[in-house]
Amino acid sequence: MLFKTYGHWSSTFTIQISGTSGVELLSGLHWYLKYWCGAHISWGKTGGTQLSSVPKPGSLPRIRDAGITMKRPTPWSYYQNAVSSSYTFAWWDWERWEKEIDWMALQGINLPLAFTGQEAIWQKVFQNFNISARDLSDFFGGPAFLAWSRMGNLHGWGGPLPQSWLDQQLTLQKKILGRMYEFGMTPVLPAFSGNVPAALQRVYPSAKITRLGNWFTVRSDPRWCCTYLLDATDPLFIEIGRAFIRKQLEEYGRTSHIYNCDTFDENTPPTDDPEYISSLAAAIFRGMESGDDDAVWLMQGWMFTDDPFWKPPQMKALLHSVPVGKLVVLDLYAEVKPVWATSQQFYGVPYIWCMLHNFAGNMEMYGVVDSVGVGMSMEGIEQNPIVYELMSEMAFRQDKVDLKAWIHLYVQRRYGSLVPSIQDAWNILYHTVYNCTDGLNDKNRDVIVSFPDVDPNSIYTSAQLTLSDHSSPRRAIYELKSDSYTHPHLWYSTSEVIRALQLFIATGEQLIESDTYRYDLVDLTRQALAKYANQLFVKVVEAYQLGDLRVVKQLSEKFLGLVEDMDTLLASHDGFLLGPWLESAKQLAQNEEQKKQFEWNARTQITMWFDNTEEEASLLRDYGNKYWSGLLRGYYGPRAAVYFKFLVQSLEKGDGFRLSQWRREWIKLTNDWQSSKNVFLTKSTGNAINISRLLYDKYLKDHDSYDYYLN
Repeated sequence: MLFKTYGHWSSTFTIQISGTSGVELLSGLHWYLKYWCGAHISWGKTGGTQLSSVPKPGSLPRIRDAGITMKRPTPWSYYQNAVSSSYTFAWWDWERWEKEIDWMALQGINLPLAFTGQEAIWQKVFQNFNISARDLSDFFGGPAFLAWSRMGNLHGWGGPLPQSWLDQQLTLQKKILGRMYEFGMTPVLPAFSGNVPAALQRVYPSAKITRLGNWFTVRSDPRWCCTYLLDATDPLFIEIGRAFIRKQLEEYGRTSHIYNCDTFDENTPPTDDPEYISSLAAAIFRGMESGDDDAVWLMQGWMFTDDPFWKPPQMKALLHSVPVGKLVVLDLYAEVKPVWATSQQFYGVPYIWCMLHNFAGNMEMYGVVDSVGVGMSMEGIEQNPIVYELMSEMAFRQDKVDLKAWIHLYVQRRYGSLVPSIQDAWNILYHTVYNCTDGLNDKNRDVIVSFPDVDPNSIYTSAQLTLSDHSSPRRAIYELKSDSYTHPHLWYSTSEVIRALQLFIATGEQLIESDTYRYDLVDLTRQALAKYANQLFVKVVEAYQLGDLRVVKQLSEKFLGLVEDMDTLLASHDGFLLGPWLESAKQLAQNEEQKKQFEWNARTQITMWFDNTEEEASLLRDYGNKYWSGLLRGYYGPRAAVYFKFLVQSLEKGDGFRLSQWRREWIKLTNDWQSSKNVFLTKSTGNAINISRLLYDKYLKDHDSYDYYLN
């Protein structure tokens, strides 16, 4: 694909942009606004747009007479992860979706997933196989957990889905697809993966249906786990697959012919026999092709990343079972674990280099900006806008990017002015938070948002750690002698990042009107304070291990005060608020019962996530953690206070840490919070610059003593 930008000059000085689709036209417009007008467009929560630098009509910058021609080096710009629909889009209405699709077009994205509303299609399909709506009530997950019920990881959790939800989401999907097609995008629709309701066994007793194993429930609870998989070699598989494709075509009126199906995503085949795997995959594709002769299978390559099952013979059997040109693989985590590099580029099957980058919508300033491709597969969006702006440009760049120069222009565009000290700050960030090259996963496990559920005596502190040599003379890595507590990932010098924060704060008066600056300031302050909190927690534990009650009390109070202060900081920008997540959930409800259910779904996903008992927390607790104002003061702080209370009681009574009592109390606190109905801010309050400056002076001013590394 290509787009051309020409300058045709008359008395009105018009700019003509030509392209082969709406996406090409809008991405051409975006390129012109960025590189000729110095404008910036990002997600609303991350600061939104900076258009003040765009000249008035009649004064727009000229293009040279020959025009500018740009061509995609690769045909596809892929967008979304299968779980983005739950971690980010769960509560979106059409107004928010419309903005997102516009953003996608401006970024040149032409291959997005389009998964909304599929439960309504499934309801209609399964009715033709004598499965009632009541049978399906235990099949679908709740609104915040649909991604995982679609993949066959769970069933029923957070449900049942009201009929009004099914109807509402189907109507929304038709609008989403209409706008995507209008822009010339190729929306990827879902296909049948074999995940079926339990009732299908009753209706078709001779069908080859297997009950899968436990997926993260505490005690293999059959109410939520152990879903049912129809064997792809069973004739019924093709029947259902065909019916699902055709029902989508009937409802939507058209298709782009590309379908996503991930039968093997965290579901391992029953045997490693290559012939069986080949027949299984071929049958899956026949299910798509029987409903659409032009079907192409788009497969997430996530299972190849870590699962030892997928050795070369098994991978080849799967990948070569589909006709050439009919299968495309997403190398989902290529920035950290590139499968293409160890599989002879997927043994000749076309693939898309994707950047996963973000897990569960966690908030962390993080990136590997020296390694980006053309597919965005993050689990949650609206974070780290610099990473995604750079990523989107790769679809139109033929040559290697000079990152230092690119970041210099990015910063000037983002804030609408050239401020040398801010440029210096971003140069530091480029070499620190956005230069993670250690090859480790970055799943945010900061203590505040992912509090350790361990006996404090099992945590190794500075007195119990041994230092090892490292190639960098500045850096030391602690070798942990126990895996009871995983220290949060840290790959950079904290003192350097605090220096960048100093520069940000010093520039505040010059950029006070810039919402993009205020977002970045709050995010950077949050990042620095979060790493300081990690260190502060270790110091609390160290004082406990030394039996120093006075210091434990003193540092515990300081930690809890820091959590309160960070909540105040986050409240100063709309991008860091809990309220919009909860209110958007409630606004989709049709009655009070639905409002209660939807809010529970929203609260549960970001805290306990899955099931628990009185003494056993969910295995996925805090996976969806967020640095949101309201969540820190209302949940994370009180939870930490319970732990510190038991530390103090242990020292005062001279006995051991009561781990089981601690667990019972914090689990009850969490379950109560999941079901509570207190209301939180939906609009920011407070002056971000003043708050950031105050917290810097209070906690980080003597930053040299806070330079540490933990991995």
